[in-house]
Amino acid sequence: MPNTLLTASAITRESLRILHQKLNFVGSINRQYDDSFAKAGAKIGNDLRIRLPNQYVVRNGATMTAVGSADTLESQVTLTVNTQQGVDLEFTSNELTMSMDDFSKRVIDPAMNQLAASIEANAMSMYRDVSQSIWNGGSAITLAQVLQGRKLLSDSLAPNGDRSANLNTTDNAELVQALSGLFNDTTNLSKQYREGYMGRTAGFDFMENTMWSAHTRGAASAAYTTSTLVGVLPVSATPVSAITVATGTGAMNVGDVFTIGNVFRVHPETRVSTGVLQQFVVTAAYAGGAGSVSISPAIVLAGPRQNVVIPTASATAAITFAGTASTAVGTSLVYHKDAFAFATADLVMPQGVDFSAREVFDGISMRIVRQYDINNDRFPCRLDVLYGFRTIRPQLAARLHNR
Repeated sequence: MPNTLLTASAITRESLRILHQKLNFVGSINRQYDDSFAKAGAKIGNDLRIRLPNQYVVRNGATMTAVGSADTLESQVTLTVNTQQGVDLEFTSNELTMSMDDFSKRVIDPAMNQLAASIEANAMSMYRDVSQSIWNGGSAITLAQVLQGRKLLSDSLAPNGDRSANLNTTDNAELVQALSGLFNDTTNLSKQYREGYMGRTAGFDFMENTMWSAHTRGAASAAYTTSTLVGVLPVSATPVSAITVATGTGAMNVGDVFTIGNVFRVHPETRVSTGVLQQFVVTAAYAGGAGSVSISPAIVLAGPRQNVVIPTASATAAITFAGTASTAVGTSLVYHKDAFAFATADLVMPQGVDFSAREVFDGISMRIVRQYDINNDRFPCRLDVLYGFRTIRPQLAARLHNR
């Protein structure tokens, strides 16, 4: 069968197909494509607004809530499409007459490997936005730990479907080995032994990813105390996204998790205390000493978005950090797809080039542009993706930290 000249659209579609196959984290979260840029093209810094679910307070009795206090509180997060990444290629006239199979194997596949690794590594940094976590540093992952993560998601009212357990390579190897005798689904058994594939169990689709980075906990000691509890924090629907620490030494890293004594998580719908201390995550690096620490989730003590209760009035309380100071631990993540969002937008299509094309596949937009270099009889070419990502509902995810 004679080879045919490869077109811009054919190359772009094949590149998108291969890239999509390699993005197992991005492929398992909420992907949004904004077609409003389909004609003119987007630029770095364009914003997409994502609306969050409304929440309400249940009334007791026949008397309605006071006018003005039952308004629907619309909330949204802004996702900025501000990262442009791509790969640069050069083709000879010969290479452009190969079959698509040959061209894909020799050129597109290795190029998309590199691009996928970079995109995944960037997007997976969102684990640091998640406060819910199970710390088991120094020990192997267990099914019990995965089920604890499942409980955290269920307690936060994460829908049962579209849940994933994305494990680092060490966790995946240890869990497959530990559970190999328990899963007898004949359709998945050979994959489990031959490829380390676990399929679906415990309510999760399991997958493995080499891009998970270890989390290094800051040097902060457990001697930190906060001075912004009841008596200082407003008992209102106004979120408080920073606490003032009065004493303590050592730096805090973004992604460090801690609890505050006497600050308990509430049920998301009944707002009744669960008796479990609320976990918080540090959202901005903190050098140490007295000062203001940025945290998530923001503390809300009343209204439809109330997330904690502080039953005993106190001006100060001890902070307890998860993990061991200045120690790195492995990271894996369990999550519902709507915990995170990944968005792409169409890049501007240039004029006066040899060829160009733009394609969208499953929420990912890619552009290819090729020009002819008459001096060297070559075709310099670029493949680009313009994207952004954002943690939109961190309560629908939980971190698993092991060795």
